[in-house]
Amino acid sequence: MPLENNYAFGNLQNYKLYLRPNAHTHYGYPFTKKSSLNKHQQNVQNLLKLMSKNESKTTWDLAKITISNDISKLREREKIYRRLLVGRKDKGKHSNGILDLGLVVKDGKSLKTGISDKYRLSLYGILYCIDVLDLNSNEIDKIAEKYSHILPKVFGKWNYLKSKIGNKVYGIKFLANGLLADNPQIQVQTGIPFYELMSYVHIKYQKNFEHISEEKLADQISYWFYVNLLYYPTQKTDSKPMGIKLLDPVFDTDKELKKWFSLFFKESAQYYHERYTILKKSTSN
Repeated sequence: MPLENNYAFGNLQNYKLYLRPNAHTHYGYPFTKKSSLNKHQQNVQNLLKLMSKNESKTTWDLAKITISNDISKLREREKIYRRLLVGRKDKGKHSNGILDLGLVVKDGKSLKTGISDKYRLSLYGILYCIDVLDLNSNEIDKIAEKYSHILPKVFGKWNYLKSKIGNKVYGIKFLANGLLADNPQIQVQTGIPFYELMSYVHIKYQKNFEHISEEKLADQISYWFYVNLLYYPTQKTDSKPMGIKLLDPVFDTDKELKKWFSLFFKESAQYYHERYTILKKSTSN
């Protein structure tokens, strides 16, 4: 379902340099004890964790999950959730909501009792939850289940991927931590085009630093996820296969996924071929 607002998502570089640090400043850093957070930060983190376990919901539906019988408390909780999401602009006070930073997006309407906005985590809201909320594997599995349609090439394949690569699926934590793996000093086994492909993941979307559609952002995250599977610390080994064939166990039984990644690989190879051609011509004059 297309989003009703034109949210200004940026690419993964934007996440690393801007959105993630801002989210930390406003709502809390990784490895921070709950007791050291202020009340607002605790409330935001609690709401984000609740949303990570559920698909798109209204603030009323979210409140009902935690309070079921007391209508007055339910209304008060709904009011708190609404203020956290959209901010506050009453009684001479103004504060931004989670929506303003981009961790949450509006996602359609509910017509059950009047017309109400529905909300869900954005892709960056998902990464923030994984980054900061100290989620265990089961909780990340739950996010993958509820948000499979938002990140279809990864979360939509989650159980399949777990059957192929086991706990390596949780490598998405590295991305959530802001590690884009685009450092040329990263060492991998000889013959594995890890740096070249990971660099191209970012080159492909470099024009989208300030604005990228959620669908393209999902693709960039997905390319990062699969290229990251190629990473192995440098060590002497006689194991085969090498290079991109290390991904064969993931792709060989999913033709659609293999075709999607193969197109990306060919595109990156073409890019580097063109760059090499330019360099070669520059020395022939």
